[in-house]
Amino acid sequence: MRGKTARIQEINDRMSHSDFWGDQERARQVMDELRKLKSVATPLKELATSGDDLQVLMEFAEDDASGENLNELRSAAERLAVEVDKVELQTTMSRPEDASNAYVTVQAGEGGTDSADWAQMLMRMYARWAERRGFEVEEVDMSPAEEAGIRNATLLIKGDYVYGYLHGETGNHRLIRISPFDSAGRRHTSFAGVDVVPEVDDSFEIDINWEKDVREDKYRAGGAGGQKVNKTESAIRLTHIPTGVVAACQNERSQHQNRALARKMLTAKLYQIEMDKREAAVADRHDTKGKIGFGGQTVRNYVLYPDQFVKDVRSGAKVGNPGNVLDGDIDGMLEAYLRWTLSKQTAPVDELE
Repeated sequence: MRGKTARIQEINDRMSHSDFWGDQERARQVMDELRKLKSVATPLKELATSGDDLQVLMEFAEDDASGENLNELRSAAERLAVEVDKVELQTTMSRPEDASNAYVTVQAGEGGTDSADWAQMLMRMYARWAERRGFEVEEVDMSPAEEAGIRNATLLIKGDYVYGYLHGETGNHRLIRISPFDSAGRRHTSFAGVDVVPEVDDSFEIDINWEKDVREDKYRAGGAGGQKVNKTESAIRLTHIPTGVVAACQNERSQHQNRALARKMLTAKLYQIEMDKREAAVADRHDTKGKIGFGGQTVRNYVLYPDQFVKDVRSGAKVGNPGNVLDGDIDGMLEAYLRWTLSKQTAPVDELE
């Protein structure tokens, strides 16, 4: 807390200098940092103030025979509990990258057309979640499937702590429903894989040999056909040869812009892999995630038939209205996962084994 307070004061001092706004881009970055620091420091200050107020109310309640101060004490304690809950949730997002924007990639897995449709449903779910929170959503890459849905797509969601909230979505998501593509009306199980990585800037250090280790492929942007097909090869696909990590972009106006954004995405993915290795969370993010289907690492089940519910495999959180979840109401699931990670961090070692 002291470090954040000192940094806030340092930024405020810099802003008072006449040359602060000389570099508009750098000034914007500093202002973003200040906003994020205050989003952490302010709740902590308010929590400390509320704690002091509660102590005063306790003293009043002890000497008050009427019980009025006791009722006020109960109300204050309930409000404080809500504030503590919010601050506790904030502690799960303490890494530098947690405050970042995020790239969300959805890929269809086993299940044919049903899985392609499921992948598109998931992509819409994350876009709706972002819209509900007032975040900005950019479509970076999109590969439509042959009949319906998508083969894969990448969204860039911009907002404070987007990566912190969404990083737990990485893994396989399983849908069980009566298939709209089965004329016999049978139940189908579909899979789609989700990968979430932070958008990184110059403050995140990652060493990439762009000439030696990265292969660039150019292709025509657009959908399955018709007017949306681009006549020129403006889309860019970058492959990091040592790891096999791929980043693609086709939605910008020029090849140069697509290349720049694809490089940014590739840097973000490699940064995430490096962070996972350093934290020993996983040996390799992409190997651990495995295949997108039966036998893969499923993180959440969405059941539309015969029952109706959504259940997170890790936290155990379960809701009985999948329609709301698929329309972007996933905050409960996200927060349950974050609190689950907090409980795992504080649990005894033998409970984690």
